[in-house]
Amino acid sequence: MAAEFFTPGFCQIAANAGAEFVIFDMEHGAVGIDMLKAQIAFARGTGIAPFVRVPGLAYHLIAPVLDAGAMGIMVPMIESREQAESLARWCRYRPEGARGLGFGVGHDDYRGGDIVTAMREENERILVIALIETETGIANADAILSVPGIDVGWMGHYDLTNTMGITAEFSRPEFHAAVDELVVACKKYQKAPGYLATNVAMAREWRAKGFRCLCYGTDIGVFQGALSNALQSLKSDSADA
Repeated sequence: MAAEFFTPGFCQIAANAGAEFVIFDMEHGAVGIDMLKAQIAFARGTGIAPFVRVPGLAYHLIAPVLDAGAMGIMVPMIESREQAESLARWCRYRPEGARGLGFGVGHDDYRGGDIVTAMREENERILVIALIETETGIANADAILSVPGIDVGWMGHYDLTNTMGITAEFSRPEFHAAVDELVVACKKYQKAPGYLATNVAMAREWRAKGFRCLCYGTDIGVFQGALSNALQSLKSDSADA
């Protein structure tokens, strides 16, 4: 998940490392629509699927990002079936949804061409991610994930524990129960549970829980963690010399 580093080589570097997708974070990160369009262009030909976390559930926040060429949309704080229906509808063209038509722009590589074919292909390629990260969202997980067009139910663990009054207390049984509730709802409707892991052990742990859409780390965390580990090791060598 990228929130800070937006260089031309970022997607290629991630692809060379073996990543399949990158999530550009417009909610907590420092990326606007112009920079986002550039990053999506840089992703072309790398094999990286560019996803975007938009700041909120609003058509005017989602539509420009889709037209820029995002292949996945993540929306935070989804708490109800009605919100999930709006999200799914805004991400796809009719008859599946109600996305506004605009062609010959970023999402179709400025080609234009047959509109009906382009609409069908775009509907098929978009991944729609509902970020379920509140106590209310978990209570309504079954209803949210029953919505056609929602592809991933993503666990937002920090906000969830905060709304439960147990901020960052991930060992609490009520948190584990909430995780299980999300996984059960995802399995029931054949949706992929998603999670952002910050280390390998965590990724393995959540994969064992049944999570299938796994994001590894943030750009800040991966860079800072690797640099910190290396510098601490080198400083330790100097101290022992």
